[in-house]
Amino acid sequence: MTDAANGTRTEAWPDSYGAEAQPRMGFFTDTTLCIGCKACEVACKEWNLVPEDGLVFGGTSYDNSGGLGANTWRHVAFIEQQKPLRVSSDGESAAAVDDEQFRWLMSSDVCKHCTHSACLDVCPTGAIMRTELGTVVVQADVCNGCGYCVPACPFGVLDRREIEDDGRVFKCTLCYDRTREGLTPACAQACPTESIQYGPLDELRERAAARLETVTGQGYEGARLYGEDPGDGVGGFGAFFLLLDEPEVYGLPPAPFDTTRDVGQMWRDAAAAAAALALGALACVFGSRR
Repeated sequence: MTDAANGTRTEAWPDSYGAEAQPRMGFFTDTTLCIGCKACEVACKEWNLVPEDGLVFGGTSYDNSGGLGANTWRHVAFIEQQKPLRVSSDGESAAAVDDEQFRWLMSSDVCKHCTHSACLDVCPTGAIMRTELGTVVVQADVCNGCGYCVPACPFGVLDRREIEDDGRVFKCTLCYDRTREGLTPACAQACPTESIQYGPLDELRERAAARLETVTGQGYEGARLYGEDPGDGVGGFGAFFLLLDEPEVYGLPPAPFDTTRDVGQMWRDAAAAAAALALGALACVFGSRR
């Protein structure tokens, strides 16, 4: 199967790298296996020297990092629900035998490394680049802190680091310094349950489809893949998920799209409006001379 056929090709990868292009790599996060240990958060911070970010205990869950940002490149969400974990094929609660009507949903969120990356498109300095592995990386030494990429991201992943008036944008690099040497990213390496899986993106999609079929058969009602479809609004994620509920439950947008998709049409509309105004002004000038 070719890259174009399986939906892993991007605007810059693999063509711009020629013979140096590698298979597009990514993450598949299976939330059914996540135990909320936060090993991925710790490993990410330690390997990438990401600063401490407050670790504020909000009193609403065990989530003490809150969300992704310049100082949190992996975020484990804890969602409490008053419903059974699984439902049997006859519609009765699989947990009813134990009278358990409660479940934790845990998910390790990360930058999606989108196929159509709006952050990359709006960056005026070229600080955000597509690597030979198809991943999206911010080059800190090139970033000027303009912040254009922050609102461009449909997931709210990017943020500027305000520590010591830094001002530059930081996010997950998918451990580019490791992966370009053939190593596994720190978070996936540290995950004790293999909830975070790293590998060639096309293989991960096949693995995820098989896993979804398995967990659905086990009674995990509401299980679905999120971000694996190349036909979605961002061309598919480079880091996608198996969820057990609607994306909104995990704080994820239900239908993300490339925020730059309409820019071309907007410029065309603006040009047409300007031309119409110019013609109207000329008509007024020459008409008034008669």
